[in-house]
Amino acid sequence: MVLGGGYVGLYTSLGLLRKLRAGEATVTVIDPRSYMTYQPFLPEASAGSLSPRHVVVPLRRVLKGAEIINAHVTKVDHARKVVTVEPLEGPSYEVPYDEVVVALGSKARTLPIPGLAEQGIGFKTVEEAIWLRNHVLRCLDLAASTQDAERRSRALTFTFVGGGYAGVEAIAELEDMARYALRYYPQLHPDELRFVLVEATGRILPEVGEDMGRYTLDELRQRGLDVLLETRLESCVDGHVVLSDGQRFDSDTVVWTAGVKASPVLANTDLPLDDKGRLVCDADLRVHGLADAWGAGDNAAVPDITNPGSFCSPSAQHAVRQATHLADNIVKSLRGKEIEPYRHKHVGSVASLGLHKGVAQVYGVKLRGWPAWFMHRTYHVSRVPTLNRKIRVIVDWTLALFFKREIVSLGEMAAPREEFHQAAGGGQ
Repeated sequence: MVLGGGYVGLYTSLGLLRKLRAGEATVTVIDPRSYMTYQPFLPEASAGSLSPRHVVVPLRRVLKGAEIINAHVTKVDHARKVVTVEPLEGPSYEVPYDEVVVALGSKARTLPIPGLAEQGIGFKTVEEAIWLRNHVLRCLDLAASTQDAERRSRALTFTFVGGGYAGVEAIAELEDMARYALRYYPQLHPDELRFVLVEATGRILPEVGEDMGRYTLDELRQRGLDVLLETRLESCVDGHVVLSDGQRFDSDTVVWTAGVKASPVLANTDLPLDDKGRLVCDADLRVHGLADAWGAGDNAAVPDITNPGSFCSPSAQHAVRQATHLADNIVKSLRGKEIEPYRHKHVGSVASLGLHKGVAQVYGVKLRGWPAWFMHRTYHVSRVPTLNRKIRVIVDWTLALFFKREIVSLGEMAAPREEFHQAAGGGQ
């Protein structure tokens, strides 16, 4: 039983299906979505560099031979070896298992900030990426057609909270797209665009090292982005943003990327958790103290044996390798063979800052600009699942070399029935 169809869930299931002999075991995957999202490509999907369909992988197509249950996991009773699921429709029910892999991933870590739940949006799903792209372009449409100066300013102010990977890549890609789009809006001036990045600590992109973090900060500021360090979002009620440094302004866009936390479903299990709500795992990816429960990815605290005293970071780099190792260990365990600890030394990090712009620190080598951007694309296309998706991603990038970006807002996708509703008399 594999709980979660993300990167770890998909690749663990795929590894099991390939390594298990016919009739040796069955594989069941439970996830509310019928596809896996390759999250490192979400910024490019939101900026229009990639088709959204090419950053997702259909589970039923890839995991041939596995049972796929589209449902939310609500409880795990390992003492009874049953999982309670809530299907997309209908009452909850229990599903029994012999071995369980907990790969539920992470959720956005939010704070009780007034207005955030109503005004904010995250950046962890392809749905959010598509919505943000349409929203940013719709804001340009609105600003170009209104004569209200305050409304225009509000539409052209985009606020991002969180200076980690997700926040920096999202704001950089969307700002790059918005400035490109302005060539089709003669009514708007580039100086009217305001992109604000709010970070509570004193640095951004800590994953790439202090030097590269400072370079990224300088790069974003030179592009005109307003990067506010040691600053917190205190309120955004009705789009009125209030920051801890005293700044107040109106913004139609509030994107929350200030960290993640392990899936809250873990709190409704009898499995051991640490003080951060993560699954406590041993280095061999078994849940501590249990022989028939396993964990990996963002929801698991896996000891990093290459750096004693620390845990593996919640990154795609570890998820890729943990999933493959986990499948190997489960098969070995089923066959009575000795399992091995997971070992991988972090090799560095890469980040995209928009088209042809990036930053990287790999094996101690620091890169910036086009070389870093190229390395970012090369690494992630090698990691996106299936040859089918790799080819589609490369084709998208190749076409982008010869044709201009598609700049069109499909904002009505958020309410596709509205026009028919009004035509049928619902608007009277």
